Amino acid sequence: MSSKVVLITGTSSGIGLATAVAAARAGFRTVATVRAPERADALRKAAAEAGVELDIRRLDVTEPDSVTACVDGVVADHGRLDAVVNNAGAGHVGTIENESVEDVRRVMEVNFFGVVQVTKAAMPHLRASGGRLVTVSSVGGVVGQPFNEAYCAAKFAVEGFMESLAPVAAAVGVRVSVVEPGAVTSEFVSNLGVDPQQVVESAGPYASAVRAYITRTLEQFSGDDAQTSAQAAQPVLSALTDPEPAFRIQTSQWAREFSSTKLSDLDGSAVQALTGPWVV
Repeated sequence: MSSKVVLITGTSSGIGLATAVAAARAGFRTVATVRAPERADALRKAAAEAGVELDIRRLDVTEPDSVTACVDGVVADHGRLDAVVNNAGAGHVGTIENESVEDVRRVMEVNFFGVVQVTKAAMPHLRASGGRLVTVSSVGGVVGQPFNEAYCAAKFAVEGFMESLAPVAAAVGVRVSVVEPGAVTSEFVSNLGVDPQQVVESAGPYASAVRAYITRTLEQFSGDDAQTSAQAAQPVLSALTDPEPAFRIQTSQWAREFSSTKLSDLDGSAVQALTGPWVV
């Protein structure tokens, strides 16, 4: 891997940070990008503790000029780009009656159009190297979940985009995979970006339902089915290194079982039966 260069977005914490360290440990020249370089202390500490080197650069997936400058700079400095991991994203909890269309647009901008922007910038270089394009999606890109309308819509869009791109990219030598984590310990509240109690207090007629949803989800993210970021990062690394990576990769047995409910649910009843009790 010593000559292979991977660019990973959203590495200041969580799966992105763990993937950056794992990729560097596996021998990739790893470009770890963050939206705000001043928030990269945890990333630098993790790299130091692992005894690996990272090329840390700024990249904001919502700023086209930032994306272009970063990708072009990586190729100029390293001479090639062999793989990209689209990991940057942000969680969101809400329901459409209580939020604006602009709120939904912002969620789409980060979680979908950011992926599109990075992919567009990277594809010529991945085509030249016969590289890999790996996108961290979510089980929320397969199964729609209560109070995740905007977030799941964005992840559904990511999955449709990549599923459609995969055979086209393969025709020019680029392998495409999506990785679908389930619950990752400690990430629900941090990705939410607000106090869960504030979400309940501002939910109006949906207060009881959102309280039930948040209680259930907090339990899931701290339960036995939740993975650590390092555990969830391993399937991402496999997508970068396996000779024949699958297109769709779940990060745990729980994620496989959860996603399989949707993939065999022709009339939608199984998913409704699964998620309906979350808000009661």
